[in-house]
Formats: sequence, structure tokens, C-alpha cells
Amino acid sequence: MESNKNSSRRRQEGKKNTPQNRKSVKPLGRKSVKKEFKKNTSAKKSDETSGIRLNKYIANSGVCSRREADTYIEHGSVVVNGKLITEMGYKVQPGDIVTFDGTSITPEQKKYVLLNKPKNYITTMDDDRGRKTVMELIANASKERIYPVGRLDRNTTGLLLFTNDGDLAKKLTHPKHNVRKLYHASLDRKLDLRDLEKLRGDVIIEGRKVFIDAISYVDGEPKSEVGIEIHSGRNRIVRKIFEHVGYKVNKLDRVIFAELTKKNLPRGRWRELTNLEVTNLQMMK
Repeated sequence: MESNKNSSRRRQEGKKNTPQNRKSVKPLGRKSVKKEFKKNTSAKKSDETSGIRLNKYIANSGVCSRREADTYIEHGSVVVNGKLITEMGYKVQPGDIVTFDGTSITPEQKKYVLLNKPKNYITTMDDDRGRKTVMELIANASKERIYPVGRLDRNTTGLLLFTNDGDLAKKLTHPKHNVRKLYHASLDRKLDLRDLEKLRGDVIIEGRKVFIDAISYVDGEPKSEVGIEIHSGRNRIVRKIFEHVGYKVNKLDRVIFAELTKKNLPRGRWRELTNLEVTNLQMMK
């Protein structure tokens, strides 16, 4: 009899611990654990995507270009926080100490300088033939190492932008952004109206179509003075456009570049861009 009572008691206790009888019991900490797991995942993702690529960090420091930086990294010239880094995709985090060939480096302040280029200066960093370069004209413009954005040939005058902002320079020179360039061309003779109309149509030069956004005579000037707007960056393209219809360009002056103008900027002089001008360039699509 005692045995039957004990068996009955164990069955009742077993019923109390069945899943049905535990419905009202709230799982302990299940929601809080789930939230905490999400936070950890987010933090990990942030660590992976933050920072600046090492080659860009070096380029921004004015040492060399990004491509050259990759070579230096590969050959063991760069140390971060005392550790030799040869990984191409390594990212520098805020507070990291980067040394290049034993010298500590930091990204330079971004500089933007606009030059009204005179004739007989070539657009290059240096010249082994001893010709005058645009770098001589902006030698005192910035202590940071700045580079010309695009090119103007030796005999072309007008606006030329310099910067150490590689991302902006790439944006301003890529055809897909349709950066506006307006030139004043002085031809060797009057441009016939029929030839002007030809240039408003399809123009094929060296097997490739040239997109001429606008072309017209300069108001109040002889018909040999022509304004032409393009967004192509091909070498000597404006001169080739007029040669295509039988004219020679005697003088060529770039008067607008990416909405920047020559206003109050004499030939051979330079100025820094205003904050508003920089912002407008960065917002270009």
C-alpha cells in the first residue's frame, strides 16, 4: 500500500514538470541574449569597414601615388604600430602610428589651388629637357605636394586645378562625370557657318566620336573667335576638332573648368579655392 502511494506521488510530481504545465514559465534571458548577440555582430562589422587603406594613407601623406605605395608596402617599407605590414588591403585605424622608411607620416591637409596658366609652360611635375613647368608657377602655393588635375598642352592657356585630393582629381577627370570645360579658340581664319554646323553634328576623330556640348561664335568678336564647350579629356582634342574641318588654332584659352572661372585671376597667378567652391566640386555627380 505504501508503495502505491509513493508511485502515485511520483506521477503527480511528474505532471507538474510536463511541458504543458511549464507554459506560464517565462524563458530566462532569451530576449536579452539575442539583443546582445546582435550588438556584437554590429561592432565586428564596424571594425572591418572602418579605417583607411594603407596605400591611400601613404598617398595622402604626400609620399607617392597609391600605385607606388603598393610596391613600397610589398617590399617592406611600411610599419604600423611597430609591426611590419606587407598586406595590400590593410586598413589604418585612428590613432595608429605609421612609419615609412623609418619616418613617421600623417595624411596631409587637403589643398586646392587654381592657376591661370600662361603660354609656354608644360603640365608636368618636372621636365628632363629643361622646359618651364606649371609646378614652377605654384611653387609657393602649398607646403603639401599638389598635382595638376588633367593637362593643358604647352601652348594652351587658362584654368588648371592642382590638388592632393586624389578622389576629387579622379572624379574631375573621369568622362562619366561630364565635367564642363569651356574654351575660347582663336582660329587662323573665319569659321564658315557651314563648318560650324558640321561641328554641331556627329564628329568622328581618330575613329572615336567626340561629344561637343556647345559651339558658337564669340559675341562682339570676329568670326575667327569661337567658344567651344566639351567634357572630353582626350589629348589636344580641341585643336583636333578644328583641324578636322580645316582650321588651325592659333590661340586656345580654357575659361571655365568644372564651373570655376578666371574672374579676378590674372594670367600666371594662382589662388586657393574657397570652401564653397570645394564643396560644390565634391557634390558634383
